[in-house]
Amino acid sequence: MSEDAALPLVLLFGLATVLLVRSGEVRWWIAVVIGLFGMYLGQTPVIFTADGLVTWLISGFTHNS
Repeated sequence: MSEDAALPLVLLFGLATVLLVRSGEVRWWIAVVIGLFGMYLGQTPVIFTADGLVTWLISGFTHNS
């Protein structure tokens, strides 16, 4: 996935996290732990599987027939 495709997803997930923290559903420290988990997960080989899944989903929604 290119940076151009990843940036909107980062903004979307960031906005969702902020809204969840503001609503009280998720505490701020839980959001920090989730963010750290995502950063460490991104440094493992699992990122290739997750990237393939996200690319597959995006291509399915944007497929023009």
